Amino acid sequence: MDERSRDGEELLTARLSLRRPAPEDVDAIFSIHHDPATCLHNPSDALSRREEAQELFERWNDHWQRFGFGYWVVRRRGSERQLGFCGTKAMDLNGMRVLNLFYRFEASSWGQGLAGEAAEAVVGWVSGRVPDLPLIARVRPANIASQRVAVRAGLARAEHLDTSGEDGLDWIFANGRLPGHC
Repeated sequence: MDERSRDGEELLTARLSLRRPAPEDVDAIFSIHHDPATCLHNPSDALSRREEAQELFERWNDHWQRFGFGYWVVRRRGSERQLGFCGTKAMDLNGMRVLNLFYRFEASSWGQGLAGEAAEAVVGWVSGRVPDLPLIARVRPANIASQRVAVRAGLARAEHLDTSGEDGLDWIFANGRLPGHC
């Protein structure tokens, strides 16, 4: 079970602390999105200049201001080092309003279950606050690790919703709140 701080902007899991991004996270946003390994399956997300990271932070911050939720910065408990990002954003999928689950972590933290742990916490948190919106994850067919994270977060394959994304085919994983999805 996750814990919440009084201001509702921090989630705590057994190993992780998740909090709303702040301006001091721009360098980590750039570093993680500049690494070709982290954007291998989503090359359109790759950043080449620090200014792009600043713009991305501003979009993330705007989403928080508009909706009261968004992407979180993920750290190990007791550490200031950013490991990655995990959260949801409101978007349209095939004419339906949904929440898209996002997770991206630095390569050195892969294979430790951290993305799955963060995704579970985010899904639990957002499901209690935005229960009327279906939750999805868009995953490339070749990205087996990302598929595992989506399943660990409680989502299941929804083939009937697959769609063409910016970087190719998006396999859709969804919770049970979508039409035609069990």
